[in-house]
Amino acid sequence: MPTPKLYHVANLWSLTDYPSAVRPWSLGEQLDAIKTAGFDGFTTRLEAEHAREAQKRELFVVGYFSSGDETQFSDLLKSQKDAGARYINVQLADHDTTPDEALRLTLRLMEEAERIGGIEPAVEVHRDTCTETPEKTYALANGYIQKTGKTLPMTWDFSHLSVVKHLSPENYIERLLVRPDLIRSSVQFHFRPFNGHHCQVPVTRGDGSLTREVTDWLPFVRATVDTWLGPDKGGGRTMIAVPEMGPVNGGYNFEQLPNSWEEAIRLRPMLDQIWREAVA
Repeated sequence: MPTPKLYHVANLWSLTDYPSAVRPWSLGEQLDAIKTAGFDGFTTRLEAEHAREAQKRELFVVGYFSSGDETQFSDLLKSQKDAGARYINVQLADHDTTPDEALRLTLRLMEEAERIGGIEPAVEVHRDTCTETPEKTYALANGYIQKTGKTLPMTWDFSHLSVVKHLSPENYIERLLVRPDLIRSSVQFHFRPFNGHHCQVPVTRGDGSLTREVTDWLPFVRATVDTWLGPDKGGGRTMIAVPEMGPVNGGYNFEQLPNSWEEAIRLRPMLDQIWREAVA
């Protein structure tokens, strides 16, 4: 079987106000830290400076944008491609977007991507977008299959669905991994530790030891990777794994908890070990 490929990708968001809000790192300092920490690349809404600095360091880039304005899709997709991205994460539309409108926008997005060529956008599963619930997510995916005969590429962030459905660790796998077809056809995965009440839980207690919450979550990561690999053991496909720890600015983290960037650094080798064991 062809060997599957894993890219460890940091989100620049995790480095917000790091090492302090008074003196945050420059982009160059951020990317040096990402490289030193063993990441293959980074993701953000890419601009020309990101492309230049990534190229200097031989870092892989993943694009991003959030929009429900179809008149902007072409320019947004082109901007990410011009900055070096093949894979682009898209947070599409809003919480009150109807299923019919979500499908229409998705079709338009993918048509624009095909017309431009050389890029692979994926619709993220995320709160306050057209995929904010499992019902909306799967309705969109089913509608896309019916219209195109193809499986919709998605960026999976299961933390949002876990919070929406108030899940507990013993049913993460049963309730979240219900569509292996959609999981296997996707490339981008945001592996942020979660539970049924919080879309982000800490990795460590601040003294280096792991939290109970992340220990409860890790078997779900292994099950996700196993599901993605499937019967063909990955079939030479690519997975992008983002240990997407959010900062205090924006409300994902709390100021008394360990820093989001340092937590992302700790999480990356844990994800890598799970991957290696699953592939082996």
